[in-house]
Amino acid sequence: MSNRLLIVESPTKARTIGGYLGKDYTVLASVGHVRDLPKSNKDAVDIEGGFIPRYVISADKREVIEKIERAAAKADEIYLATDPDREGEAIAWHIAEIIKGDSKKTKPMQRVVYHEITKNAIEEAIAHPRPIDENLRRAQEARRVLDRIVGYDLSGLIWKKVRYGLSAGRVQSPALRILAEREREIKAFIPVTYFVLNALFKSKGGEIPTTCVEQPTTKEEAERIVQLGRSAKWTVADVTEKSEERNPRPPFTTSTLQQAASTRLGFAPSRAMRAAQKLYEAGHITYMRTDSVNLSTEAVAKMAVVIEQEFGKEYLQTRVYKTTSKNAQEAHEAVRPTDTAHTHAGATPD
Repeated sequence: MSNRLLIVESPTKARTIGGYLGKDYTVLASVGHVRDLPKSNKDAVDIEGGFIPRYVISADKREVIEKIERAAAKADEIYLATDPDREGEAIAWHIAEIIKGDSKKTKPMQRVVYHEITKNAIEEAIAHPRPIDENLRRAQEARRVLDRIVGYDLSGLIWKKVRYGLSAGRVQSPALRILAEREREIKAFIPVTYFVLNALFKSKGGEIPTTCVEQPTTKEEAERIVQLGRSAKWTVADVTEKSEERNPRPPFTTSTLQQAASTRLGFAPSRAMRAAQKLYEAGHITYMRTDSVNLSTEAVAKMAVVIEQEFGKEYLQTRVYKTTSKNAQEAHEAVRPTDTAHTHAGATPD
């Protein structure tokens, strides 16, 4: 009987996947990142040497690492099954580097990627492993190094000029500049008073609400238009009818999921993502960090069956959505339910 080790990020995911794979597999969680740049060290990045990061094992992950190393020593095969994004790729690389250490006799370690936590998806991922994507993990490394370099300089400046303890970085700083520039435009704006004139016409066919195309800037001119309107004879010159076609919105990406949760449910983005994370880890939805609107053909076929059963064939029209973003990762799917037959999921109201 082979002993296989599969490493994921969260304990919840480890329990779910462990139930799918059975006794041949040991499934452990890294509980997020296991190595990072030292927080207190300004020399965490060797800029002169070519922006080389000096990673250290996070203090709160030493027990986790020891547990993974013990399991890796007993395993015949090791699968790195962290999330399918650049952060997950980086975590997989860090775990592999720790397990390999200085030993030249390394056990086979393979990267497996899945976009939904279902039995079929996990088994399919294990059946088609791949090496660690160096481009993807270096992209995460570049982001982390840039965060540290920009963050240290800007945060220090803000502590001196504004207040100690505030943070800044590659995302917050340009966003703050955009807000500051817009605020300057608002303050520089010179308001102009104007009048909006509305009228309600009554006819045999019902009431017709209208708005005057002119927006007078003085009270005298507004009153003059009102008097002319009251004394004039009004007729309907033409009636035009037209049909409008309204298409369904594209499948959810991370940003549109957050927008819908905000407008429909009043959820802050962090609350929406917490709920989505739990749903994903429990196997109810696909991976919630995606900028793709793609849907698998298998998922579309299953959705079509449910729609036809629930609403009738006349309401069924399958569509193919294509991502317009140049930087979107097409290998990902949009955020969708993994089982279209389920209408409820999750342990909390969210």
